Amino acid sequence: MPDPIVRIAARGDGITASGKHVPFGVPGDSLLEDGSLSVGPHHQNPPCLHFPDCGGCQLQHVDDGAYRDYLVSRVETALAQHNLVVEIHEPHLSPPKSRRRASLRALKTGQGAVVGFNAAKSNRVVDMQECHILRPELFAIVPPLRKLLGGLLPPRRTGEIQLVLTDQGADVLLIGPEPHGYEAMEALIAFCETNRLARLSIDQGLGAETLYEPGPATITLSGTPVAFPVGGFLQATEDGEVTLVESVRKAVGTAARTADLFAGLGTFALSLSGKIYAAEASRDAVLALKRAAPGIAVDHRDLYRRPLDGAELEVFEAIVLDPPRAGAEEQVRALAASKVPRIAYISCNPATFARDAKLLVDGGYRLEWVRPVGQFRWSTHVELAACFSR
Repeated sequence: MPDPIVRIAARGDGITASGKHVPFGVPGDSLLEDGSLSVGPHHQNPPCLHFPDCGGCQLQHVDDGAYRDYLVSRVETALAQHNLVVEIHEPHLSPPKSRRRASLRALKTGQGAVVGFNAAKSNRVVDMQECHILRPELFAIVPPLRKLLGGLLPPRRTGEIQLVLTDQGADVLLIGPEPHGYEAMEALIAFCETNRLARLSIDQGLGAETLYEPGPATITLSGTPVAFPVGGFLQATEDGEVTLVESVRKAVGTAARTADLFAGLGTFALSLSGKIYAAEASRDAVLALKRAAPGIAVDHRDLYRRPLDGAELEVFEAIVLDPPRAGAEEQVRALAASKVPRIAYISCNPATFARDAKLLVDGGYRLEWVRPVGQFRWSTHVELAACFSR
């Protein structure tokens, strides 16, 4: 008797009604008695020739409707583990070919170099011939990078390539290559000029060194150009950033004094009105935000080592939290004991978000709503925005 697929697990396998894990199963599919999969209406043909070999995507076989359901399910499941139920707003999906930052791998071979994402569950590099998640401006750099790195990487050595699309063009950080001599440097500069790079930096193990930057590389956040540090962070897609900013503004409301914690380059701080305090641990990000927005009180502060305490929190009408994947447990404990009226929480990990949400709810906050955000198209990576109030 067919065993229907009823949901997609956190790592992307389909789960049948009887609890079996089925690779590439989608709700609406059925596992047949002979072990084969009968596909249903939500199972689509993957658009990329590298799927499923490439580890850049796990869910290209899932149509948009089922993918939205997956995002909602991931959030609901994480919250349910802490006995939390909440209104889930319509998920946002970033469109194909919208990623403006990515980390690729490169491997020197006898024929030159291969460049791409690692293969699924492997350190093998898939030589990228097409990509349906990267912005075309970034993918266009892959073929010339392949040629360049064939002459720079030591034999059988791997390197890392960090790509970011800035206001001025592609910002490229190469980790691992060892350029020596005039010819190597000449090849690097020619690569930059031919491909109109915004910046090229190389890290040979002692930190990044910028070799080419014809003008300051910036990223515009809520209309404000901000100097973009080498290796800096920004949201994966422009539309995803807009969605998260809109969610934060909705959660914060008309607060006259707001603290943006884990502020980064100011993605949220720059979008808010009133008096803004921003705390960030990265020195480069702090300096960039200070220069871009003198009116924001920017604090170079590691919130894991020194979270804001109750006395510091009481002056704010709203808090914005955007922590790394580990969440912000100690800061949240202080918030749970505070009287701050509103909290906007941005998370890239539903599990740690749910843990922190439970602390806030137990402290008297109401979790009003959550909006899942699928910036990492066709991956199992789920982000979200949430609103708490008291």
